[in-house]
Amino acid sequence: MRITGWWSRRSNPEKVELYTRWSYHLFVLLEVASIGLGVLGRTAPPLGGWLFLLVAAHSVLGGVLASRALDWTVGRRARPDRLMVVFGVASCVLAVATLALYRFGGPKNVEAVATMVVGVLAFGIGGVVLGLTKTRHMLGLVLAAGVGTAVVGLGLGLRRGEAVGFALGVLIGGVFLASTSGFSGWLLRAVWELDAARELQARLAVAEERLRFGRDLHDVMGRNLSVIALKSELAVQLARRGKAEAAVDQMAEVQRIAQESQREVRDVVRGYREADLHTELEGARSVLAAAGIACTVEAAAVELPAPVQSALAWVVREGTTNVLRHGDARRCSVSVSVSLGAEEGCAVLVVENDGADGGAGAGSGAGGGPGAPGSGAGSGAGTGLTGLRERLAALDGTLEAGRVSGGRFRVTARVPVSAAVTASVTGAAR
Repeated sequence: MRITGWWSRRSNPEKVELYTRWSYHLFVLLEVASIGLGVLGRTAPPLGGWLFLLVAAHSVLGGVLASRALDWTVGRRARPDRLMVVFGVASCVLAVATLALYRFGGPKNVEAVATMVVGVLAFGIGGVVLGLTKTRHMLGLVLAAGVGTAVVGLGLGLRRGEAVGFALGVLIGGVFLASTSGFSGWLLRAVWELDAARELQARLAVAEERLRFGRDLHDVMGRNLSVIALKSELAVQLARRGKAEAAVDQMAEVQRIAQESQREVRDVVRGYREADLHTELEGARSVLAAAGIACTVEAAAVELPAPVQSALAWVVREGTTNVLRHGDARRCSVSVSVSLGAEEGCAVLVVENDGADGGAGAGSGAGGGPGAPGSGAGSGAGTGLTGLRERLAALDGTLEAGRVSGGRFRVTARVPVSAAVTASVTGAAR
């Protein structure tokens, strides 16, 4: 786990970005090995050595450009326009210089020249394309490089067949590396944008839930507070006029409305904090399916006490939230069962997924209305696994969370249930 932990702890966008960056780091070695060593082995010294050093410098410059262009792709810095121009010009200068040397007494090996010209221009196109977003600009760059190679070759006096051959090589290599770089940049942007959209959706769900709670609280308290204010003012006026008995009656009515308001507020908060297990299970199935995660739900056909259902529903909600936010899961299973004991039974909820980090986020929000797992609107009892342990502890329950064999993550909640529930399970089994 220590060897692979640095990878498994990363989010999907971070994994895609890391893979893309290291691919372009390897492009530096690939250019040196495929072009530099190829020219060095086919060209007599000292010219071969100088060409090798130029290719090495070109590859390092391309690696720096790729790193900064990827930073621009994910929005961490401005587009490296100057570096793109410098790298493009350097690629053209190397290619033109190689063609000129070939024409006027330099390297006579046409394979070495083709490797140098095609390779340098193709890698140059790939590096510059990382800083482009429009397909027509990418294709225009490839076409310009191919046509430019043919024009320069003919202008230097090369045979028509040689000039066309170099141009075709540049077009083929340029299309390949332009498509590779263009797709890599698009994929990286798309992955980060999807991740940002998912985070935004979670924040919007939190805001929506807070608005709902605010509306409910306003509906309950608005009218009652207005009545209390009016009756209090009336009681003051009656007291000033010496009608003490009427004033006392009004204040008694104020007291009654205040007590009624307290009860209604408690009902609103209770409804906000309590969750329905069946609704949460169905919500988890639909939300995970929408995220492309196969989810199986198995629930025992037994009616659990309301406090137990509410506590387990919060576990389902929090577990689903963490699978979506912290894991890299493809499959998730949720099961609810009742185990039989000597004196009393135990309701057992298991949320398990094949993502190494799914469910590990102890600090993520767990909240929202029924049927909205992971909306993130935390309650006063706390959020994350710590909050869940507090909820379960109030019912003498326990919560276990951690990795199990096979690279899976499992959250297990156990809550004692009454003998009546145990008896109903026994009867159903018979």
